[in-house]
Amino acid sequence: MLERVSAKKARLDALRPLSPSVLNRLREQFEVEWTYHSNAIEGSTLTLRETQLVLQHGLTVGGKSLREHLEAINHQHAIRFVETLAGSDEPITKHTLRSIHALVLRTIDDEEAGRYRRGQVRITGSEYLPPEPIAVPGLMAELVAWLNAEETASLHPVVRAALAHFRLVHIHPFTDGNGRTARLLMNLILMREGYPPAIIRVEDRPVYYDALDAAHAGDPDPFIRLVAEATERSLDTWLAAAGEPASPR
Repeated sequence: MLERVSAKKARLDALRPLSPSVLNRLREQFEVEWTYHSNAIEGSTLTLRETQLVLQHGLTVGGKSLREHLEAINHQHAIRFVETLAGSDEPITKHTLRSIHALVLRTIDDEEAGRYRRGQVRITGSEYLPPEPIAVPGLMAELVAWLNAEETASLHPVVRAALAHFRLVHIHPFTDGNGRTARLLMNLILMREGYPPAIIRVEDRPVYYDALDAAHAGDPDPFIRLVAEATERSLDTWLAAAGEPASPR
């Protein structure tokens, strides 16, 4: 599967540069879809269309909570921050990760936004118990060292992105917003390598959580496969927008 993903990425590269109108359309589409799915995975009840109305038209959706509106707006800001980071080659630091998280929770929980947790947490629906809070700063330092290591850079970008997502969730450094922050980190890595962002769909939530549980237990392969499938879907969308018919999978 990784070979197929790499081949599609090479075909996309051959079609670049895409026209500004195509790029803008893709960017707007993915901003809405990524925000919708990432928040829906965490329990938001905003629909895809409602998310679009909030992000692109600044509308308030009747019957939906203020928090859900803020989650959508915050996620849009976080995506734009990640897009800026993707255009630079600055190393990813602990401050980078805390800044992404701060955008995710801004005005929802300013007390916790960008701050490591100070208590023990449990992951809903998972048997895995994250480390004690006292261990979090050291584990985050290890994660950042791994992210910037030469050995890590030699991994396929999809593998590197999937493992970065998993490792952040494994530490669970924040009280809330870990999943959204991990998916933003995953896509920062993919986008830096010229890939479109991979969108984990809300309908894949059971498979996504099962794959993360397998990774917590020591087998990251199902999770890497899930991220590869999401990346391939995005590549197919970009190739189609660039005028190339999608090839069979």
